[in-house]
Amino acid sequence: MASPEQDHAPVLDKDGVRLTVDDALATVTLTNPAKRNAQSPALWRALAEAGRLLPGSVRVVVLRGEGKSFSAGLDLRMFSPEGIPGEPRFTDLAQRDDAGLDAAIAEYQEGFTWWRRNDLVTIAAVQGHAIGAGFQLALACDLRVVADDAQFSMRETSLGIVPDLTGTHPLVELVGYARALEICATGRFVQAEEAVLSGLANLAVPAAELDGAARDLAAAILAAPRDAVVETKALLRGAAGRTYEEQRAAERQAQARRLRDLAGLGE
Repeated sequence: MASPEQDHAPVLDKDGVRLTVDDALATVTLTNPAKRNAQSPALWRALAEAGRLLPGSVRVVVLRGEGKSFSAGLDLRMFSPEGIPGEPRFTDLAQRDDAGLDAAIAEYQEGFTWWRRNDLVTIAAVQGHAIGAGFQLALACDLRVVADDAQFSMRETSLGIVPDLTGTHPLVELVGYARALEICATGRFVQAEEAVLSGLANLAVPAAELDGAARDLAAAILAAPRDAVVETKALLRGAAGRTYEEQRAAERQAQARRLRDLAGLGE
């Protein structure tokens, strides 16, 4: 299948990340299939830059990976004595003081945080392996469409570290504490069928249909009025942190804004 961004000049194309924009739809593609889209600090910085470069017209972002795997996770050179040229090794990071180490990890996380902005709906299209950082990148999105060959695995604990690229919160939110702990502590693979049944994925399709399914979902979202989608996403995202009565009040306030806007009485 042709690449969904083939007809549009990239807004960004660097360090294994390409961003293209087609009016209200943006596509972020991981572009290092030879290494199964392994992730490095440079890739994380490029992901953060992609978020900053999104035009205000964009409503939906599709995240995809070229090749057979969505992302096989960390570039394992980060664990080696040689490391990745120009990047700190894990042993170098460990020697920083608390503030320096915290700042480094926070910078890495920035490539994973913008995907849940209330003014966007983000869709990860996942095929093949989504391991560790790849799993967490898929979790950074609002929705996940997976190919029937998709395999999720959180391998950080098995490597002696923890998932720290913002994946723990959405994982617990989606599958519950007990299943999230079991997935992380064992590092086992979650196949496509289980991903859908557990709520980790919204839909599974044959691999050849993955890009088309993601585009169809994006089109369905784009068919709804933007402000209604933004308000609804904000309501749903905040629901877990509110009491029932607080959520009722939030619904009333959001609806008042929508009704006034539709009546031409908005600010």
